[in-house]
Amino acid sequence: MSGIQKLPDELQLATEAHVKYIQSLDTKKDEYEYWLTEHLRLNGLYWGLTALHLLKHPDALPRDKAIDFVLSCQHESGGFGAAPGHDAHMLYTVSAVQIFVLLDALDELESRGKGNGKAQVGKYLADLQNRETGTFAGDEWGEEDTRFLYGALNALSLLDMLHLADVDKAVDYVVACANTDGGYGVSPGAETHSGQIFTCVAALAIAGRKDLIDIDKLGGWLSERQVSCGGLNGRPEKKEDVCYNWWVLGSLEIIGRTHWIDREKLIQFTLSCQDTERGGLSDRPGDMVDVWHTFFGLTGLSLLEYPGIEAIDPVYALPKYTTDRVFGKSR
Repeated sequence: MSGIQKLPDELQLATEAHVKYIQSLDTKKDEYEYWLTEHLRLNGLYWGLTALHLLKHPDALPRDKAIDFVLSCQHESGGFGAAPGHDAHMLYTVSAVQIFVLLDALDELESRGKGNGKAQVGKYLADLQNRETGTFAGDEWGEEDTRFLYGALNALSLLDMLHLADVDKAVDYVVACANTDGGYGVSPGAETHSGQIFTCVAALAIAGRKDLIDIDKLGGWLSERQVSCGGLNGRPEKKEDVCYNWWVLGSLEIIGRTHWIDREKLIQFTLSCQDTERGGLSDRPGDMVDVWHTFFGLTGLSLLEYPGIEAIDPVYALPKYTTDRVFGKSR
């Protein structure tokens, strides 16, 4: 990491600018883009809040307002929508649980949530499992994806309700998604992709079945995602993108192969994607910033042990101190 300190000023982490950028996101209600992205509102709150925690500014957004907003997105089923009035979905429900855990506010869900509090959320998640195949749907309409399987195991374990799911069946489904290159696809027989690799590897980690991963073969495929500029791509012949800092690095961290990439080149690429004046990170240098890439850029820097950033849990995408509080430091 010695090369980090030698980087020019424009390649140092612009912490204060990033904090202000995240704080500004909910003040732009007169802008067209704000309403175009309403379907990402709850996810965006999770990305922004977690990014602030990683930047060591956990109180930069008001806790009470965040909790009130999340609760306003809940349905009687226990699931959460992207914003008030939006249909419930697995992905938004996972973000809601992550926010409650991040803010140490599960008691608020228990006392103010719909129905039976945490149990209502747990039932909503577990009921989305296909008990024959083991995978999960995203919502009542039935689309299935390993993203939803991972999300369910993530949220159920955070709620201490993993017993509601058939974990063995879920593991069998993940194993069926494995490919000969060591990676995983969205479903059995589908092309290997970094994002799906993360969901499958993290799901196996939650299930305690990392023994089923071909670690060296997968580590080799993931390390080959680093391109000449230092960034990472999602699959062969695709462009680099800061979001893969998480999908690739998180997977490498889980299997203990993060050292198989050039860390300093990836740090330089990530920092070059910053807007050092207005804050935020983009997918590639010179592009428009957004909270998605800001969050995933920072998670990558955390996994690379960049100075001044909190450690992140590579399985749960929450600060390590948060998962230590939930599960204990021995996990």
